[in-house]
Amino acid sequence: MKRDLIRLLAGVLAITGLFSCADQSSAPSQPSSRYHQDAEKTNAGVPQALQEQRPGLATGWGHEKVSNLSGQAFTRASSKPAGTDAIYYNNKQGIDAMSSNLEPVEGMQTAAGGLVEWGVKGRGGFLPTYKESYGSGRRLIAGEADGTYTIVVRNRSKSTLEIVASVDGLDVFDGKSASFAKHDYLVNPGTTLEIDGFRTSYSTVAAFKFSSVANSYANLRHGDTRNVGVLGIAVFTQKGVNPWTWMPEEIQRRTQAQPFARAPGN
Repeated sequence: MKRDLIRLLAGVLAITGLFSCADQSSAPSQPSSRYHQDAEKTNAGVPQALQEQRPGLATGWGHEKVSNLSGQAFTRASSKPAGTDAIYYNNKQGIDAMSSNLEPVEGMQTAAGGLVEWGVKGRGGFLPTYKESYGSGRRLIAGEADGTYTIVVRNRSKSTLEIVASVDGLDVFDGKSASFAKHDYLVNPGTTLEIDGFRTSYSTVAAFKFSSVANSYANLRHGDTRNVGVLGIAVFTQKGVNPWTWMPEEIQRRTQAQPFARAPGN
């Protein structure tokens, strides 16, 4: 009962989707010179030249922008997510180095069994997106240094979903280590949520900005760059609601599935 009351008071509403909110005091704090000092201590023993030479992109602390919150109650059906997904990012040279079997794909791709689709937008639209044609099947996007980006999540089901999102292994709501136990955003049926930065208060976020690894929020705030270069989402369904019963298109497709392959048109 107490937990549900806390969730009710902590739910939040985005412009295009509803989402739950952590306490304002847990919002990530802006990097400062002290964090530079902490990072240097954490990386003690690693030659400075090697620290500065790590190539590729990470996510830094961008400009502050308005992003207001309000509330809605939500209780998870389970402590385990209905599905998770990851998108890896780097500059184009880094993407090419990470995999040699990439094929261009649409910016928005489905996840969590089709409950959501998600992708990454830059200033001019969805960033160049690729998928490995064999192997692990990872999805990768190519960004550019100093460019800002947003994580876009669309709820394809007919029930409210909770989205816990991470950037470089950090929760987007409090800037600390990401985990399934965190409570981030709710997205109403058929609506689209744009997560555009690390939350700094109930009304503002610091924009996601591609930076060097040395200047990343993960390094300056935590002195830990092990997980830079990956974005993640975990999708939670609502207690007492079966989102699959509200997806008539999926039900129809499964009803028409054939047990033996046939050539198109036959």
